[in-house]
Amino acid sequence: MLNLIVMFFCISAYGQDSLSLYLSMAAKNNPAVLQKFTEYKAALQKVPQVGSLPDPELNVGVFLSPMELIGGNQVADIKLMQMFPWFGVLKNAKDEMSLMAKAKFESFRDAKLQTFYNVQRTWYELQKVKQDIRITEKNIELLKTVERISLVKFRVASIGKASSGSSSASQAASSGNPSGGSSGMNSMGGGGNSSPASPSAPPMGGGGMGSSSSVLGLADIYRIQMERGELENSLALLHSQEQTIVARFNSYLNRPVTTGVITPDKLVVDSSDILPKTLSDSLFSGNPMLGMLQYEQQSAEARKKMVTKMGYPMVGVGLNYSLINKNPMSTSAMNGKDMIMPMVTVTLPIYRKKYKAMQNEAELMRTASQQGYQATANALNAEYYEAMQLYQDAARRMKLYGNQTALAQKSLDITIKSFSASGAGLTDLLSIRRQQLDYEQKQIEAIADYNTAVAWIKRLGSCGE
Repeated sequence: MLNLIVMFFCISAYGQDSLSLYLSMAAKNNPAVLQKFTEYKAALQKVPQVGSLPDPELNVGVFLSPMELIGGNQVADIKLMQMFPWFGVLKNAKDEMSLMAKAKFESFRDAKLQTFYNVQRTWYELQKVKQDIRITEKNIELLKTVERISLVKFRVASIGKASSGSSSASQAASSGNPSGGSSGMNSMGGGGNSSPASPSAPPMGGGGMGSSSSVLGLADIYRIQMERGELENSLALLHSQEQTIVARFNSYLNRPVTTGVITPDKLVVDSSDILPKTLSDSLFSGNPMLGMLQYEQQSAEARKKMVTKMGYPMVGVGLNYSLINKNPMSTSAMNGKDMIMPMVTVTLPIYRKKYKAMQNEAELMRTASQQGYQATANALNAEYYEAMQLYQDAARRMKLYGNQTALAQKSLDITIKSFSASGAGLTDLLSIRRQQLDYEQKQIEAIADYNTAVAWIKRLGSCGE
């Protein structure tokens, strides 16, 4: 627990170095990496197994009834035999297993590099989503500000409409007082309904204009609320994506999927200068997959030498010790003396088909490793060009959307001032705001793609260890 607390504070204090700390955690905890390293250690244990001599054979025979001999009575027979392979078999066997262990180590390196790349790619993807969340929240706040401005203007227009309506009513009342007598005569004649309508016509006309302005202001508010609703939905989706990415990131570190991930506040461009000027064979000289295939090829060659020499005879050297008791009836000078007999054993490898098949197997394995090496080299070359395309495209997009974002921000500031002053240009404001949001998100995406491409090239050239 104390180590986790220290790690948390280190990550918080050194945001830029947090990725290095996470990579170190992945190297120590990732199950795939640990599996490959365990397989490498297991492969090392095969070297002393194949490099040792066969176990000696000990045969002990005891006579239930002593065998009567001229020089005594034999009671037991003990044989010890040690077989020796042909010269060079054990050395070639050790070379084969040592090279296979090195191939396992290269497989471990490849798993570690792939894990590093996965961690880096997911890290940049998480940073991109977090930056998109920040940009979206900023745009929601901007829409809230525009909505407040529109509400103020709508209320002012409503108050102006009410004032215009009361002023028109006052004018109609004052114009009707001087003609009170004729009004009475008109009412007697039945034409009283048309006379007050004519002075009230202008207020009706003015009220129509105010009503139209109020309706437009209310429509603007609804449009802003619709825009904000879409952004809030996008924000919820981004938060959901963030949880998914965090779970995937933690899986590489072999820790609970809900563990928090600390990232810097700003997505910084990776300035690593690791890109070669031209593609050459030396670019992938340290690639672990190629190294693994090379060791497998060398191991197959060592195995072929070993099985060739296994077709030669094996030589065994041993002793035969006969335990003899004295015979009281014997007068021989050898009576009761134990017998020691050196022995030599030679195998006869006359069945040659199996040895020939073993040699062919080793040769085919070597050829398969050569073909696999060429196929892997071709795939790495193609993958390198894909990574370089992503790198160059991301560099262009970073520059483009950086300029576009700055221009859109300036245009947005001017439009907001114009809208605040006159209330006009809401359509332009929303359109520019959408462009500015799009450019910012594309710029963040370009930076993430750029950093991912750098990590990808490091992985291909084995520069990320």
